[in-house]
Amino acid sequence: MNDKQTSDKGMESLLKRPQNRTTKRIFIAATRQNDGKTTTSLALFSALRSLSDKVGFIKPIGQRFIEVDGVKVDEDSVLLDAIFNVQVPMEAMSPIAIDPTFTRRYLENPDGLEVLVDRLCRAFDRAAYEKDYIIVEGTGHAGVGSVFDLSNAHVAKLLDAKVIIVAGGGIGRPIDEIAINKALFDRMGVPIIGALINKVEPSKMETIRKYCDLALRRMGIPLLGCIPKYMELTEPNLAQVVDEVGGRWLNGRANGSTERIKRFVMGAMTAKGFIEYFEEGVLIITPGDREDILFAALAAAAVAGEKKALSGILLTRNVLPHPKVMDMIAKTNIPVIICSEDSYAVASRINNMTIKTQPTDTDKIPIIKSMITENLDIATIIDTFSQAETLSSGDI
Repeated sequence: MNDKQTSDKGMESLLKRPQNRTTKRIFIAATRQNDGKTTTSLALFSALRSLSDKVGFIKPIGQRFIEVDGVKVDEDSVLLDAIFNVQVPMEAMSPIAIDPTFTRRYLENPDGLEVLVDRLCRAFDRAAYEKDYIIVEGTGHAGVGSVFDLSNAHVAKLLDAKVIIVAGGGIGRPIDEIAINKALFDRMGVPIIGALINKVEPSKMETIRKYCDLALRRMGIPLLGCIPKYMELTEPNLAQVVDEVGGRWLNGRANGSTERIKRFVMGAMTAKGFIEYFEEGVLIITPGDREDILFAALAAAAVAGEKKALSGILLTRNVLPHPKVMDMIAKTNIPVIICSEDSYAVASRINNMTIKTQPTDTDKIPIIKSMITENLDIATIIDTFSQAETLSSGDI
């Protein structure tokens, strides 16, 4: 089968649409990874729930999944269901999971597209059943998924959805990337509701809002809002750090997993130099043989009493402290973990972490909900569907 035949087959498959034609569907796309699709989906879901209790969710194609009752389910679907109890079967919210060999298998057998489209349409109909609105979360920019003939633009077209494009904070780069995405959505005939500029430095909000609005107007795209960067949303909890560095718990796991890490300090100074860093939100990274630092932490914990002297200690190079020091640590509530890499490698990993919201991040959820309520033009989104209904009624 040549490229044209493959493309034609993909378009033929798009003719097989979901049976549901009434639920208002909003497709969340982004200009690149980690621009805030899931955060936007969570917050928009919450906002729509204030208008109707009949709101659905689907992530048609997921690349990060976990197993739930033996079924591969995208982790964002699990997150949203855990927070909102969407009341949709999990397999309908996450119909296609892209495992490491999925693309190679598809390229060897592109005839499988019809099966994928059928699965996706059936899942959508179930997820949208008796819903007034459904949020469809994409997997990245408009072209992601093209390699297996189900790009975000294709999926949005298939589901007859209208798109919100989420871009990172700034002016030049976000606008350029929105233009590229718009071109692909336009080619597929997918309408764009508007664009959202996310993770904007608070001090630059007014400037970015003004010039992004001017630039987007020239493209015929409404600016739906600018969302400020919230540092609280970029801070990992200690359990996420453990997963990232491949660590294991030595102490304080029960109460330490949800400790929010605001900063980390390397054990490259004397114990005296650490005194000013002993406070809640700090993670100390040090080899296990730096017992002077460990004694200082123990002393700080004793002085602090019921208050937290620090949020955790990460021991590196798999070096355990002396057994008697370990006995002393066990008598405290200080979270302590250990991993095999050296301190600088660990610090680099933590610094470059992608922080995904977890169901246990109960402190983040109110922030996510309020930031959309305060900064997103919900009225424009709703009006887009109202205008379409008016035009449809007029045609009749």
